Amino acid sequence: MLPVLTEAAQHFVGAVTFSALASEPVASSLWQASDPIPHTRLGQRADAVLVCPATADLLARYAHGLADDLLAATLLATRAPVVVAPAMHAEMLEHPAVVANLALLASRGVGVVPAGTGRLAGGDVGSGRLAEPADIVAAVAGLFHPRDLAGKRVVVSAGGTREPLDPVRFLGNRSSGRQGHALAEAAAARGAAVTLVTSSSLPPPPGIDAVVRFTTTAELEAALLETVVDADVVVMAAAVADFRPRTVAAEKLHRADGLVSLELEPTPDILAALAGKRRAGQLFVGFAAETAAAVARAQEKLAAKGVDLVVANDVTEEGAGFEVETNHVVIVSRAGVVAEVGPAPKRVVADAVLDVISAHLAT
Repeated sequence: MLPVLTEAAQHFVGAVTFSALASEPVASSLWQASDPIPHTRLGQRADAVLVCPATADLLARYAHGLADDLLAATLLATRAPVVVAPAMHAEMLEHPAVVANLALLASRGVGVVPAGTGRLAGGDVGSGRLAEPADIVAAVAGLFHPRDLAGKRVVVSAGGTREPLDPVRFLGNRSSGRQGHALAEAAAARGAAVTLVTSSSLPPPPGIDAVVRFTTTAELEAALLETVVDADVVVMAAAVADFRPRTVAAEKLHRADGLVSLELEPTPDILAALAGKRRAGQLFVGFAAETAAAVARAQEKLAAKGVDLVVANDVTEEGAGFEVETNHVVIVSRAGVVAEVGPAPKRVVADAVLDVISAHLAT
């Protein structure tokens, strides 16, 4: 990272502090003795330029080609992609001049991370708040992702189901939803319009279009029946219960009442039902969390569910199971094993799965 601080920025954070955080010396002036043309060097070395926060003044100068400080000159000198994250009071953000400048920059290919709504300087509340850091990082990271899913609608399910025994207890599993959330985030970064159907307590990843919450298998089924209708790709990463209690106690079960005998019934096979009703061109991906013979079970699931791909992992393997940040998977198609990925971070695994999905969509 090559940090540039304007004179105004240094009223908020010192150059020494920012240099330490970035592990790079801060550039702040066109007239630095160490480099006679710092803006040209910075512009040529950059893979991307992020202006954060982007003030009304900077947006105006950039839009109209002024180069009166190091930052503005660098923006004109670079051929790297540029992302701006506006932040200012609501009245300024909504002024016709600022609106026009943002539109002009966007028309030239500058990425704009929309400002949020919330607390502003001076205790005011309204639009103009700097976007969340995760959204800004996602916007910059998206510059380096293939846009091979642009124009596609992707539905991803994530997390585990909980089937109630009584108002207090449930039958569930250890799925955290991390892999499903990583898939949703990666698909959005590749240009897809993403709907995430999740039971996870994780915050929704940046860039997705919609989030639908579920708890039980029945709720997941209802949510998917509604959301997959116009989807191009359905990724069923949720860990769904195979069985649920036939009856649910209306009141909490107590030890003093004696032993309880649970009668279970199978839950609906959501993936098979959806895949069986697919429209032409839809691609369905299933997940198989196994404890042995993961590839063989994935191949069985591929045939039984009528899906296009199955992503299988052995949850007993260290670094590949539930509630961890990494995974080790095998991606299976009707032709056999397509790819083996990991152990690797779940976001890396997500991109590998999407590489295979993209290749299938292209055939």
